[in-house]
Amino acid sequence: MTEAPPRLTLILGGVRSGKSRLAEHLALGSGLPVTYLATARAGDGEMARRIEAHRRRRPAQWRLVEEPLDLAERISVEAAAQRCVLVECLTLWVTNLLMEADGPRIEHALERLPEVIAAAPGRLILVGNETNMGVIPLGELSRRYCDLVGRLHQDLAARCDQVLFMVAGLPLVVKGPALSR
Repeated sequence: MTEAPPRLTLILGGVRSGKSRLAEHLALGSGLPVTYLATARAGDGEMARRIEAHRRRRPAQWRLVEEPLDLAERISVEAAAQRCVLVECLTLWVTNLLMEADGPRIEHALERLPEVIAAAPGRLILVGNETNMGVIPLGELSRRYCDLVGRLHQDLAARCDQVLFMVAGLPLVVKGPALSR
């Protein structure tokens, strides 16, 4: 008897650790129609090139939805029983909130997202950068960012069936079933 794939997967890791490629591999392997929910904004040429590289790598039949701020609302709209939603990237979403929202709106968004993903139907794959494994940042905004991201990751990990940590392109299972390759 084969085990059912996890419904909620959180993939964390550093920059260029292989998070996105693994998330795309899992989404493709789900056999479901995929909605790629992107939070990034092309604020400069370098970021525009990163976004374009992600676009070129994705299958053409995947649906793209761009949502930089109202992530929980968009997930609640996009998630469906026979669909896979891949969210890329949680940490860019938190950055967008910090740049555009006030404290109460940020707190509400960070509280609502874990509730929404827990209730959402279908397969969800969430990708985020692990930012809290090094030196405590000197600036207040940077420390606040790391605190918010750390709390968000903990709240999401508690609700996810599977948590994976990427290091040098290698997935480490932190919670849930092993990956089948």
